[in-house]
Amino acid sequence: MATMSAPASTIEDAIQAALATVDDPEIRRPITELGMVKGFTVADGTVRVELLLTVAGCPLRDKLDNDITAALTKIPGITSVSIDFGVMSEEQRKALQTTLRGGSASAEPVIPFAQPGSRTRVYAVASGKGGVGKSSVTVNLAAALAKRGLSVGVIDADIYGHSVPRMLGVDGRPTRVEEMIMPPQSHGVKVISIGMFTAGNAAVVWRGPMLHRALQQFLADVYWGDLDVLLLDLPPGTGDVAISLAQLLPNAEILVVTTPQAAAAEVAERAGAIALQTHQRVIGVVENMSWLELPDGSRMEVFGAGGGQTVADSLTTAIGASVPLLGQVPLDTRVREAGDAGDPIVLAAPDAPAAKALDAVAAKLAVRRDSLVGKPLGLMVNARKG
Repeated sequence: MATMSAPASTIEDAIQAALATVDDPEIRRPITELGMVKGFTVADGTVRVELLLTVAGCPLRDKLDNDITAALTKIPGITSVSIDFGVMSEEQRKALQTTLRGGSASAEPVIPFAQPGSRTRVYAVASGKGGVGKSSVTVNLAAALAKRGLSVGVIDADIYGHSVPRMLGVDGRPTRVEEMIMPPQSHGVKVISIGMFTAGNAAVVWRGPMLHRALQQFLADVYWGDLDVLLLDLPPGTGDVAISLAQLLPNAEILVVTTPQAAAAEVAERAGAIALQTHQRVIGVVENMSWLELPDGSRMEVFGAGGGQTVADSLTTAIGASVPLLGQVPLDTRVREAGDAGDPIVLAAPDAPAAKALDAVAAKLAVRRDSLVGKPLGLMVNARKG
């Protein structure tokens, strides 16, 4: 007895359409579009698919197996699925690389976020000193933005003190396709960090040129796809990475994180004032650990008060443009606990005061900038008298 009532061509069309709904877990594009489906056959209700992985030992092979099986068994008349996994040849990987780079086979990758037509908003999260919770703010803003449906990426540019992978719950390693790197994802956020390329908890002992090259590779060699927002967790201070960032991404906007205390505020002002030399925009200030809420409803200002507003006012005066205080995040042990568990507080405890404060900051940053290329700006140019 025949198990399929429809003509073979109809079944094959349905199989092709179903396969087109399955995305590669790393690249997030259809496997049919990426040339991963070598072919398939169907007989007696069984579909046998020949699938080409980008690299041998792909860590997400099981997910591909499950997703393909789920998609194909929805087709009437299909009772089982068998997948034969192969590996792309060097030529096929190069073709995939060209596809992902928009048809360009250039040996020298470019930084997509630095191009005139880029609509990705780039935020560099900076602080004057360590210990103010800059990384916690970065990962929670990233998770909050992704929760809003935006495509978000994070670069852990704090080369010496990398902590973003743990705080976002990323334990996988990047996959390499020819000269391109596929970043791991967690909570809908794509992440890259030097910690993914070092053995264990080994220290990174690099000088300026190597730091610059690492940042350049994170920006150009990693396949980010179409991002709405890219956040960079910078090392504290105004050193090599901050200078390299200004060279590689002059359009990046600086978000300054400080605590309320005067000593932290003073050094935070210096971190923000670097924008005067690099001609970058300071998007605002986030005051972290603003107060501790006590059981009786009162607040204990553990680190003093007013530092965030002081930094915002000082930078506004120094730069000559408005630098707002975007939010004040209360001190909450759950922020630390959630970070250690790899589950940001904006997701783990969204009703917590700290989570609400961070989500409110994310709401102010969740704006996708339209490209101004080719658009008239309506500016009147007056001749300057000598």
